[in-house]
Amino acid sequence: MRDTKESRLLLVLLIAVAFALITVDIRGGEDSPVDGARRAASTVFGPIENGVSSAVDPVGNAISAIRASGDRHDRLAALEQENAALKAKLGSDDRGRSRLAQLDKMLKLAGAGQYGIKGAQVIGIGAAQGFSWTVTLDVGADDGIERDMTVLNGDGLVGRVTTVGPGTSTVLLASDPDFTVGTRMESGDELGFASGQGDRPLRVELLNGKAEVKKGDRLVTFGSQADKPFVPGVPVGVVSRVDPSGGDLTRTLYVTPYVSFTKLDIVGVVVQAPKKDPRDTVLPDKPKPTPKPTVTVTVTPSAEAPADGQFQPEQ
Repeated sequence: MRDTKESRLLLVLLIAVAFALITVDIRGGEDSPVDGARRAASTVFGPIENGVSSAVDPVGNAISAIRASGDRHDRLAALEQENAALKAKLGSDDRGRSRLAQLDKMLKLAGAGQYGIKGAQVIGIGAAQGFSWTVTLDVGADDGIERDMTVLNGDGLVGRVTTVGPGTSTVLLASDPDFTVGTRMESGDELGFASGQGDRPLRVELLNGKAEVKKGDRLVTFGSQADKPFVPGVPVGVVSRVDPSGGDLTRTLYVTPYVSFTKLDIVGVVVQAPKKDPRDTVLPDKPKPTPKPTVTVTVTPSAEAPADGQFQPEQ
């Protein structure tokens, strides 16, 4: 454009309009009239970003393929096909092998519990959203994700969905102090409520203050009405400490969660609950105790000593 009086006037006009929009946006806050334009831009550019990421990430491509599979009976066949393709693509990449192992483990857990899941990757942590223990996933409303859906991985319960956008969603982790989930004890069926304590073990209040519980006992989710926010049977953790009951109406336990909340990568959002409560069948096999070797010492009496151990004088 030539430097003319008209072009200068147009430049001044555009600058004035830009400042006016910025002022309106700041004063409008959450009700800003330009908020719709921002959302529209996110809708347009968000899929482009995800598309580029998927194009260069073979594990991401596998997860996308799993999202598209809605039939739980085809899940095992899809897993076998994706595993074969991934093993060929990943080669000797250590990180790729680790993520593939996570994917394998999660799908086996989902299959055991008959959970219909959408695979997802953790793309952000909660520092940008306050002091809560949260993570951001790369799936959202466009992928069928809704608020109050259960989130798990190959180890067990990760958390629940709290916020959903078009292409992303936020998960409140089970370690968050505001997190509470109903639990069921393995075998004994004692019910309780587990609450997060940050980087410390979960705190569980059993409804029966006289319940017999010991270190090493295991818990699963009890489930919620209409399966939201929690489906039943998801592994929660192992009892690490039991407080004395002291005659109280409830009993307090401390449970080490199966999930390591600081090492989350591949997770699954449960979009279809099981038709039947799996109860504790999804729990991993209990570790077999290692036998302790025993040493037996046998004392053999000397050949010169009498059998009764008493001294006999020479004849």
